[in-house]
Amino acid sequence: MEWLTPLMGLYAAAVALPLLLLLYFLKLKRQEVVVSSTLLWKRAVQDLQVNAPFQRLRRNLLLLLQLLALAAVLIALAGPVLAWKGGPGQRYVVLIDRSASMNATDIAPSRLGAAKEQAKAFVASLRSGSALSLREGSDLAMVIAFDEHAKVMCSFTSDRRQLLAALDAIEPGDDQSRLAEAVTVARAFAQSPGVEGNIRSAEEPARLVLFSDGRIQDPETVVVAADEIVFHRIGAAQDNVAITAMNARRSYEQPEQVEIFAALANYGAEPVTRDVHLAVDSNVCAVRSVTVPACTPDANNVSFKPGQTAVSFSLTHGRAGVLEVRQLGSDPLPGDDAAWSILAPPKRLSVLLVTKGNPVLESALAACPLARLDPCSPAGFEALDPAVFAVQQRYDVVVLDNHVPARLPPCRYLVFGAPPNGIDVNSPRELENQVIVDWRAQHPVLQYVNLTNLFAAKSRRLELPRDAEVLAEFNESPALALLRRQGNTYLLAGFDVLQSNWPFEPGFILFCYNALSFLGAQVGTGGRHDLAVGEPITLENVPAETVLTLVRPDASREELSPGPGGSVRFPGTQRVGVYAVQMPQQPQRWYAVNLLDADESRIEPRDEIQFSSVTVAAEDRVLQRANVPLWPVLVLAALVLVCLEWLAYNLRVRI
Repeated sequence: MEWLTPLMGLYAAAVALPLLLLLYFLKLKRQEVVVSSTLLWKRAVQDLQVNAPFQRLRRNLLLLLQLLALAAVLIALAGPVLAWKGGPGQRYVVLIDRSASMNATDIAPSRLGAAKEQAKAFVASLRSGSALSLREGSDLAMVIAFDEHAKVMCSFTSDRRQLLAALDAIEPGDDQSRLAEAVTVARAFAQSPGVEGNIRSAEEPARLVLFSDGRIQDPETVVVAADEIVFHRIGAAQDNVAITAMNARRSYEQPEQVEIFAALANYGAEPVTRDVHLAVDSNVCAVRSVTVPACTPDANNVSFKPGQTAVSFSLTHGRAGVLEVRQLGSDPLPGDDAAWSILAPPKRLSVLLVTKGNPVLESALAACPLARLDPCSPAGFEALDPAVFAVQQRYDVVVLDNHVPARLPPCRYLVFGAPPNGIDVNSPRELENQVIVDWRAQHPVLQYVNLTNLFAAKSRRLELPRDAEVLAEFNESPALALLRRQGNTYLLAGFDVLQSNWPFEPGFILFCYNALSFLGAQVGTGGRHDLAVGEPITLENVPAETVLTLVRPDASREELSPGPGGSVRFPGTQRVGVYAVQMPQQPQRWYAVNLLDADESRIEPRDEIQFSSVTVAAEDRVLQRANVPLWPVLVLAALVLVCLEWLAYNLRVRI
C-alpha cells in the first residue's frame, strides 16, 4: 500500500472530524410554549440529555455512519495505491518513437497515441516517493522522444504528474527513426554523479523501455545488453501505398513546358489500383489511374521489395506555382500519400560577360539559349553601383574573364582565371603545364563533359576553404570549384581558357551550358524550395529589421527575423506539406517538405529488433497498469454510507 498525498488526507481529517463531532455537542436553545398534552415530554427530556455539554456521547447510528463516510472520503484524499511491486527503487528511460511511421492510424487514434497511452500505464505503475509507503525505494523515470534526433521531454523524476505531462507534450513528426542518439542521451543522463576512474557505482543502470513499431533505421549502430532494453511493439497493419519519389522540371529550351514524374510503391501483399491526380495551386488538372504490383515477400528481412510503378504528367504552365501529386486511395499512413514541388516561373537567363576581349568565350556563351548576353569591359563593371545592381537584378549570372573586381554585387558568378577577393580563396602563385587527373562526372556542372584531354599551359593555384566543393583537379591544384559566400554562388575555373586547349574540345560549350543552367537554378535568394523533412528553410540577404511571417502546413504562424549577416534559418520543418514565407513588399515564397522515404513508408511492425550484439523480441502482452488506485472504491463506499445514513434518519423520524 502506498499513499500519493498523505498530508492532504491528514490536514482534511484534522479539520473535518472535530467539526462533525462538534455538531453532536451543540446544545439546543428551546422556547417555552403551552402544549395540550404531555406525550412529548419524555422525548424532550432525552433531547436535553443528549445535547448537554460535556456529557458522554450515547450510541448513535447516524453518527457512526457519518464518521465512516467521512473517513472514506479522507482516506481517498490521501491517495492510497495498491502496489504489486516490491524491492528497491529502479530507474527507467521511456523512449517514445515519434517518426513518420508512428503516424499510422491502424491503431486508434494513431500509433503514437497508442504508444503514449501504454507509456502512461507504465508511468502509473511506478512506485512513488510517499513517506508512508511500505517499500524500500521509489522508482525514477525520464522521457525521451526521438525520430532523426532525440529530445529530452523530462529528466529523471518520481513525480508521475510531471512524467504524464511530458508524455502529453510529445508531438508527432515525419522524420526518420534513429535510436542511437536517444540511447546515447539516455546513458548520459543515467550516469551516476561522482563516478570516476575505476570506481563503479552501486546504483543499478537505468533500464530502457522502448515504445515503437520497430522500424528503426540504425539498429546496427546501437549497443545494448539483452536485459537493458524492453521493447513494446506498437502497430498491426502492413498494407500501405506511398509516393516515394517526385520530380518536376521545366524544359530549358521551352521554359513553359513542365514535366512531372512520380514513383509509387505498394507495401501490401496484393496489387492495388489507385487514381493519382496532379494539382497546380490546389486546382486539379490531370488524373491518371495506375496499378501498383504487390510487394515481394520478405525472406529473413533481406529480400523485401515493394511493388513499384511510375506515373508522369506534362503540362504547359507559364507562371510560378505549387504542384501536388496525390494518390487518392485510403491507407493507414496519410503522410506519404502526397508530394509537392515548387515550380519557379519560366525564365531565360540574362548574362553579363566582363572581359577585355575573348571572342572564344563570347561565342561559347552565345551558343547557349539565353535571353540576353551583354559584354562589358572591366572599367564599365567597376563603374556600376552595387546597390543599384542588386535592386534592379538585370542579370542572373555574371561571367568574370580574368578580372578581379574591387566590389562584388549580389549575383551568381562564373569565374575564369584569378578568384575574386573576399571569398576566402587564396591564389598565391601561378602553375604551368597542368592536366586534369580527376573530376566529378555526376555533378550537374560536369554532366556529359569529358575532361580527359584538358590541358592548361598556365593556371592559378587555388587554396580553398573547407566548405568549398571541388569539381575537377589538376595534378597540383583544384581546377574547378564551387563556393557559396554571403548568398552568392561562385563557380571557379582557375585558368584562362585562352591558355588551354579547352576551346577546341566539344565539352567546352557543353560546360558553359551546364554552368549557366546550374547557376541559373540558384536565382532567388530563398535557397532550395524542395526540402526533405527536417531540412531547414534558409533565406539570404534579408534586409535588417525585416519581420518575416512563416505559415506552416497546419496554418499556424511564426514570426522570423534575420541574423546579423542578413540570413534567416528556420529548422522546424518536422511535418510534411507546403510552408509559406511572407515578406513585406515581396511576393510570397513557398517551400515543399516531402517524406519520400521508402523505409518509413514500410509500416509493418517488427516482432524483434536486431541490434549490433543482441536481438530483442517484443513483449507478448500489451502493457497494463500494475498499481491500482483505491480512491474510486473509497468514494463509492462513502456514497453508499451517505445513502444508508439518509435511510436510517428517515426511518427514525417516522417511528
